[in-house]
Amino acid sequence: MSILVNKDSKVVIQGITGSEGQFHGGQMLEYGTNIVSGVTPGKGGIKTLDEKVPVFNSVEEAVNETGANTSIIFVPPPFAAEAVIEASYAGIDTVVCITEGVPVQDMVKVKKVLDRNNTRLIGPNCPGIITVDECKLGIMPGFICEKGNVGVISKSGTLTYEAIDQLVNVGLGQTTAIGIGGDPIIGTTMRDCLELFESDPETEGVVMIGEIGGQMEIEAARWAKENMTKPAVGFIAGQTAPPGRRMGHAGAIVSGGDDTAEAKMRILGECGVKVAESVAGIGELMKELMK
Repeated sequence: MSILVNKDSKVVIQGITGSEGQFHGGQMLEYGTNIVSGVTPGKGGIKTLDEKVPVFNSVEEAVNETGANTSIIFVPPPFAAEAVIEASYAGIDTVVCITEGVPVQDMVKVKKVLDRNNTRLIGPNCPGIITVDECKLGIMPGFICEKGNVGVISKSGTLTYEAIDQLVNVGLGQTTAIGIGGDPIIGTTMRDCLELFESDPETEGVVMIGEIGGQMEIEAARWAKENMTKPAVGFIAGQTAPPGRRMGHAGAIVSGGDDTAEAKMRILGECGVKVAESVAGIGELMKELMK
């Protein structure tokens, strides 16, 4: 099985005729993702991606005509929030927003709409999600993955790829890998993902990659302590970051207290999550736990 997306997901690409939509849409099609439609206002009626995908003027039209239930957004930051809201009101179940630089004020508005409509958002500012050999939504390089029984959750795009590579190198494949994004306000949290992986019968272990700033990793670890039956490996990026300075992601800033790397690693360990001191140790540690 998998979480959130699979071979049966019917995907609409918002912003399909832009350069990013064209490039990554082609990559997703090649991987086997079931892309049924695209949306670019004013370009409805054409076909794109080698004439394989019809384009509509709105998500509502795409849903009505093709039955799309999953959306991926390649739309510039000033318009990304409205694209998410449009997908939510059109009845899309799962929305993946790759866009970086979406204003926080816009995301506050988006969050309210998502909660009201019961829409799942992954991102923004994320690499997307991949269910191995079934569905790739986003910019992850699908060729690095191998089918298996480990779930991957990460705030960081590049560390998602590194974790997958570490797992593959020790003979462990993945069910689903999800990059949740590193912005202050995102749609799906680490705890949300842990709950989904805990419920997935084919996922037998989980890798969770966090970073400095915020309380998300701590909330996930405390949930895992009370509810998780599967082994979990954690890694916290930003161990040498000075307090008060943003490091990479908008949400990665240490304000003091238990949002430092040291404090998060300690709390993860106290909650039963095995902590890798280095990203290079993720694969071996997961393999040891799954013996």
